Amino acid sequence: MTDTVRAAGGVLWRPAGDGIEICVVHRPYRSDWSLPKGKLDGSEHPVAAAVREVQEETGVHGEPLVRLPDVAYSLPNGAPKTVEWWWMRAGDGPVGAPQDPTEVDEVVWLAPAAALARLTYPDDRRTVEHGVNLPPVTALTVLIRHAHAGNRKDYGGDDALRPIDDRGRTEAETISAAAALFGPRLLIAATPLRCRQTFEPLAARLGLPIVSDSAFAEPGDPADGPARVKAAAARLVELRAGRRTAVCSQGKVIPGLLALLAGAEDPAPYKTPKGDGWVLTWSGDQLVALSRI
Repeated sequence: MTDTVRAAGGVLWRPAGDGIEICVVHRPYRSDWSLPKGKLDGSEHPVAAAVREVQEETGVHGEPLVRLPDVAYSLPNGAPKTVEWWWMRAGDGPVGAPQDPTEVDEVVWLAPAAALARLTYPDDRRTVEHGVNLPPVTALTVLIRHAHAGNRKDYGGDDALRPIDDRGRTEAETISAAAALFGPRLLIAATPLRCRQTFEPLAARLGLPIVSDSAFAEPGDPADGPARVKAAAARLVELRAGRRTAVCSQGKVIPGLLALLAGAEDPAPYKTPKGDGWVLTWSGDQLVALSRI
């Protein structure tokens, strides 16, 4: 079977008057108008690729806020391709030029209706429509499950001191590169050592300390699980009003926590692999989106 070509990109927007403008790029080699996107670079995390491609094709740093629906299609050679899209606010930094004028030779900012009219492809138009229909984002929280730490049964010491393993260290580096793009200013880890260690690369990258919080740790007695999930949800809601936060928690807490916040009865869709996570995007008291990273 042909491997799927993986790409990522962004619907880049900026405030304009009483509304917003959408960034659209012209690709001379295809003679089309598109949204900035490109292929992942090796093992690059998709959200990191999305931010990089937006920067390279528009000269603007984009701040990811919400993951939009992926788009899948077949290339002319029949190979499948998927694009992970992010709703991105244009950053306040300096604006440059497209890195390669043979790929992008014109960048324009248009009101949403004009952007929809300019875009060549229906998939791009549907992606923009999804973004512009989102409510305004007021807060954002990153929630990560700790990286791999060997097997609980094979560790003879205190399980709270079980460290991440070689696979976990690689996962911690990868997820830190992605989590840093959301600009957290407060890092909170559940009390087990593996949670703190998962956040050490992120702390080093951002120059921030790691704060321990038992509200996000699995309880010793499984019967206390529902109470711990409620406490963790209440803590996340409390943190929403402060600095942008990244939290490292555990596998028996995260699914129930997210289901509770999303108003869902079944926690199964929120099961999270080790070293992966979510972005919780808020508009006031409303949870706008749960975006997998």
